[in-house]
Amino acid sequence: MRIYPTVFRLCFSWMDAERAHKIGFTMIKASQAVGAGAVLRRMFAPPASLQTEALGLTFPTPFGLAAGFDKEGKGINALANLGFGHVEVGTITGQPQAGNPQPRLFRLVEDRAVINRMGFNNDGAAAVAPRLKQALAGLGRNYPAVRPIVGVNIGKTKVVELADALGDYLVSASTLAPAADYLVVNVSSPNTPGLRLLQDVATLRPLLTGVREAADAAAGRHVPLLVKIAPDLADEDVADVAALALELQLDGIICTNTTISRDGLHSPSALVAEKGAGGLSGAPLKARSLAVLRQLKAAVGERLTLISVGGVETGAEVQERLDAGATLVQGYTAFLYEGPFWAARINKELAALRK
Repeated sequence: MRIYPTVFRLCFSWMDAERAHKIGFTMIKASQAVGAGAVLRRMFAPPASLQTEALGLTFPTPFGLAAGFDKEGKGINALANLGFGHVEVGTITGQPQAGNPQPRLFRLVEDRAVINRMGFNNDGAAAVAPRLKQALAGLGRNYPAVRPIVGVNIGKTKVVELADALGDYLVSASTLAPAADYLVVNVSSPNTPGLRLLQDVATLRPLLTGVREAADAAAGRHVPLLVKIAPDLADEDVADVAALALELQLDGIICTNTTISRDGLHSPSALVAEKGAGGLSGAPLKARSLAVLRQLKAAVGERLTLISVGGVETGAEVQERLDAGATLVQGYTAFLYEGPFWAARINKELAALRK
């Protein structure tokens, strides 16, 4: 299972990162298309001991795939076959958009990190919704007992002014909520101009309230709602978001998104500068992501579900987040470096740690 890092070095490390991602994702989807899904599900099924209750749902394992890998809901079932307990699709916007100009995805291999300024490239809510419904139907057939969970992450369309952001989010919420197990409001990506301003509590309150009402009305049920925050928030702002989440009785918080900081990197500064602006993810985010998680846990206790994401690479690191107060943990960047067996290895390590 550890052969992939060699494959990455020989086949992908020299290639444009976005192109490599597309090739890798195509191969994962192809495994489902050619009928290998049943074999993969048997090989990589998470141990029953890892089943986790959160958000009123049963997750096969607390470890899932963060938003950003499957931006448009085109590979949910194939990714679930690899052992992820949940797949968070997106970020999806109310209108289709191409995202920022390429190149826009860059590796910092020495840091096991990635810089992205993708800009929410996606087909839009109306195109993604039917894919979600089809994926859920497939998961229901393939996992008659406990199926992987599908979350949907929504953000603001770039051309929509901040003053009109609520209406744009409502389009996505109403369209996608009926086919989502849970919904995430993303106000923390650094790649949509002005988006992080929506993390201000005065602006965030009506946004979250409106999305929750629209989602529940469209779905005809309560759709668990979470907000995803940035690691770059000051501690007092993290506290304000926690208080707001409790006030509004949200279901949870995802902590954290990518960072605009470049502190503490091992890669040469000239190389980092050459990559340019964007959100940094991967191993350098470990410390801050864990610190935000601990602060939120101290503030909200057991009243909210906390999903920790940022820099996890091993089962021990996932368990550390669970011990620090997370109910669920997500990964993404290490998937690019570790390959398709990564989630299964995490699950195996988690199960061993629990024995």
